[in-house]
Amino acid sequence: MSDPDTVRLMANQMISGLSRLRLLALLLGLGLSLGLLLSSEAKAQREVDLQLLLAVDTSSSVNDKEFDLQMRGIAEAFRSPGVHAALQAAGDLGIAVALMQWSDSRKQDMSIDWRVVRNAEEAEAFAQAVEATARYIVGGGTAIGTAIEYGVTRFARNGFYSLRRVIDVSGDGRANQGRFPVRSRDDAVAAGVTINGLAILNEDSFLDSYYLRYVIGGTGAFVITADDYDSFAVAMTRKLIQEISGVPLSQAPAPKPGLAFAFQSQ
Repeated sequence: MSDPDTVRLMANQMISGLSRLRLLALLLGLGLSLGLLLSSEAKAQREVDLQLLLAVDTSSSVNDKEFDLQMRGIAEAFRSPGVHAALQAAGDLGIAVALMQWSDSRKQDMSIDWRVVRNAEEAEAFAQAVEATARYIVGGGTAIGTAIEYGVTRFARNGFYSLRRVIDVSGDGRANQGRFPVRSRDDAVAAGVTINGLAILNEDSFLDSYYLRYVIGGTGAFVITADDYDSFAVAMTRKLIQEISGVPLSQAPAPKPGLAFAFQSQ
């Protein structure tokens, strides 16, 4: 090889080496930028002990009086000394809580957006917001599965981070419309969301069994029963204490996926 050819070869090798170095630097820069972006997004999220979405049935089987009893029952539960004690025991992070109304597959509404509750004062503020909440959905079928699907999407970009994410489904009937609940339940559990239930037995005395089999799921998932809407507040109080504390009260055989149990509100 002549000297000019040698020079050209060495020059090409140097250029190729510089190109690889530039490419490596570019990739490292992109990786660093992505890491900073993810880190900033993580820092932007507020950590809480629990994210809890209360999903309230407002379908045709629920009249206005029964809706009011649900709202008053939730407010009364947040005023309960037992719930305040559970919040205090949970630590300084508190819980992020929101409320949605649902009926058929076309009707879901975020009635109270996410807010942090850490103590009795903030629990009282949430209770007042619940009492002031109007009924935004009137009538329609009972699409439990679609309500669960909608609820799961409400956790995305809500500004909070927690190891526990829970959807509470309360209602007095079985699904008669929309996606079959067990499929939505399984998808929610796969996404790391637990589904708990509050079964109101005024129209279906075996609704708790239905919830156990087809609705609830995830580690520690459970069903609480209320004989009727008049006992809704007692059941809701026990349920909130259990969810905030995360300590099982009693256990019974349960369906897969996840671990689940049921107990009576009486």
